Amino acid sequence: MTLSRWGADPEGEPISEGTRALVHELLGVSAEDAPRFDAAAVRSSASRLTADDLAALAGIVGEGNVSTDDEQRLPRARGKSTPDLLRWRRDSEVPCPDAVVAPRTDDEVLALLTWCGEAGVAVVPFGGGTSVVGGLEPDAGAHRAVLSCDLVHFDGLASLDPVSGEAVLGAGLTGPRAEDLLAAHGFSLGHSPQSFPFATIGGYAMTRSSGQASAGYGRFDEMIRALTVVTPVGVVEAGRAPSSAAGPDLRHWLVGSEGTFGICTRVTVRVHPVPEEVRHEAFRFPDFATGVRAVRAVEQQGAGPTVIRLSDETETALKAAVAGSGGDDEAGGCLCVTLFEGTPEHVRSRHEETRAVLLDHGGVSLGAGPARSWEHGRYAAPPLRDSLLDEGVLVETLETATDWAGIVGLRDAVVGALTESLEAGGTLAAVLTHVSHVYPTGASLYFTVVAGQRGDDPVAQWRTAKHAASEAILAAGGTITHHHGVGADHRPYLSEEIGEVGVRMLRAVKAELDPHGVCNPGTLIP
Repeated sequence: MTLSRWGADPEGEPISEGTRALVHELLGVSAEDAPRFDAAAVRSSASRLTADDLAALAGIVGEGNVSTDDEQRLPRARGKSTPDLLRWRRDSEVPCPDAVVAPRTDDEVLALLTWCGEAGVAVVPFGGGTSVVGGLEPDAGAHRAVLSCDLVHFDGLASLDPVSGEAVLGAGLTGPRAEDLLAAHGFSLGHSPQSFPFATIGGYAMTRSSGQASAGYGRFDEMIRALTVVTPVGVVEAGRAPSSAAGPDLRHWLVGSEGTFGICTRVTVRVHPVPEEVRHEAFRFPDFATGVRAVRAVEQQGAGPTVIRLSDETETALKAAVAGSGGDDEAGGCLCVTLFEGTPEHVRSRHEETRAVLLDHGGVSLGAGPARSWEHGRYAAPPLRDSLLDEGVLVETLETATDWAGIVGLRDAVVGALTESLEAGGTLAAVLTHVSHVYPTGASLYFTVVAGQRGDDPVAQWRTAKHAASEAILAAGGTITHHHGVGADHRPYLSEEIGEVGVRMLRAVKAELDPHGVCNPGTLIP
């Protein structure tokens, strides 16, 4: 990936002249006013490590696995949120990790963490670099320096149990590579977040990731059978059986811990045979509330689509306008896409049952086309954001979840808070919403914000709007994050969500497992 963009393509996702004209007209922005990234003007902060430090690190992980080069430090300085990308375009000096280290074994990770505690150096785990909530900030906290610990060597399929349907995957393995390795044996993981092209297995686990096919395969935490986390005081192997009554499940103390208790090196996951057949169908509903009732009925009836997503009126209309579609068959209302994977018999039965429920609840079939189009472009939004940032557009996302009874009210509250905050600055704003993940008792909401960049500090512009949205989420009973994680961005709101006792529990585990506080300071723990 390039520094100031989501993907590896420096040109981003091309936008049409029609789209460019549309955003310029509606938002009053101009590409001439947008900041541009100048790689030659960027310099990294000076490393604070001594020659003795580097020699000690080389003794632990091998001389070829320690680097203070800018080409290694700069890509590990930030994640991929819109504020991250805007700061690349505006900052000349970038706070970087003081070195990048790449241990090869659990023993080396443990030795590294032990050295960090003794030397007063913090450490931030690094997988795919796709955090959008500040989870990769090289925050040294009270320590004299900070390392980026790259899990690149933990990149294999350690074992596969085809009888149990389980695989042991290295934490540094990317989503595409994991699928390739499993497919060679006829299996698939089926976890496909929007970060899929770059994100890693360890990142999925440590942020409680939720893939686009969660309706069919579950969230990543539901796929985890066991995991290995190396803490500064020793190695934790959590998960002995598919289910157990042997006290609190330690997996749930580690999953979602975002590197604050230790470094994940391996994950045992549930896998399934590569699907034999895939079906698609899209539906239109007259309004969001009607669509929500229909999607809820599908989930509570257990019809079982692999993917089911519902866009609200704004998202449906704007995406149709950008795509140049919106004919009579797709105009207006709310678009719902469904996808089904599995054996031919299973796909047919689930498709027919889901289709019947959606039609009974006011849906109109649009055929397979829009659902196929969604699948084809499912990873295109972040590169498109890159191109829009170049046009002076502020584009960012956030997500939450609540129970079904509160979904519409939560959507209205967040849209209202974002619109009021952004338009108070003198720009028009569009807030797009979709139901992205469903459960028997509730669902998640995913928001995409499109507005004009205003003033000299669009990062502050977004921070103000994000704070307003976060306060609205908590006031309406939603969770501060459904799948992006806490990181540094959501940390100020976690206390209100989990309460004083919950915070004390996290701090107590942190103190026991990481007595020197070297593991990812500034992240998660209030």
